[in-house]
Amino acid sequence: MITLVVGASGHLGGEVARLASAAGHDVVGTATTAAGGWSPLDVRDRRAVVQLLSAVRPQLVVNTAYRASDWSTCADGAANVALASAAVGARLVHISTDAVHAGRPAVYADDEPPSPVYAYGAAKAAAETAVRAIDPAAAVVRTSLIIGDARSKQVTMALELARGTRPGFLLTDEIRRPIDATDLAAAVLELSATDHTGLLNIAGPVDISRADLGRAVARAHGLDPAAIPTRTVAESGLGPRPADLRLDSTRATTLLTTRLRPVAEVLARTSGFS
Repeated sequence: MITLVVGASGHLGGEVARLASAAGHDVVGTATTAAGGWSPLDVRDRRAVVQLLSAVRPQLVVNTAYRASDWSTCADGAANVALASAAVGARLVHISTDAVHAGRPAVYADDEPPSPVYAYGAAKAAAETAVRAIDPAAAVVRTSLIIGDARSKQVTMALELARGTRPGFLLTDEIRRPIDATDLAAAVLELSATDHTGLLNIAGPVDISRADLGRAVARAHGLDPAAIPTRTVAESGLGPRPADLRLDSTRATTLLTTRLRPVAEVLARTSGFS
């Protein structure tokens, strides 16, 4: 099988590419530059996306590409990948986020409509709408904070805050369900082999605040968790921001056999890097 991983230079994309290759797929990966041996691709350029997929002719496309600060990469790029995937008849799995929701005390089921309250969530909600309209057979995976090794932005940020090498803080009342990148990649590849279409939540099994996640990361690496500055959402000055974004992954755990490990187990496995 020829598998195209859009955004293979990122943490999740890299794990999808690695696991797909180990499973015998003929993997082609893209990045914004040619770094790491991946094919350069700007997903905002529709012609370039169509040309690449027409040349590669993948049977499976996994789109992990995003840039939180850029609407066009998240939304227009997703539409371009969906159009090109549909044109070559590829199975498409698009990666979305819990940030499409506004936040509330109750967990979010798979099929709930998006209700974004800030720009990144709105861009990813627009991406979902485009993908599902262009390719109704696509699977759209909503996930949460991605953790794991040193490639994880969440892990790196926590370590830098604990060491005092970056400014900032972590939120004490933004609740998420973090997931290990390897677990998510395995689940995505398993999902791609099913006939599931539409939305599916794939997140970790443990509720935890960003601040407590950061403290757990610091502790796992022998650093002082109390050194991490914290704020509440109200104190943060970040503007409108969802607080409780717990995804219910019951459907995914019924459909798939991939085990989604809790935070403590993931950190115990990945705490060896410095």
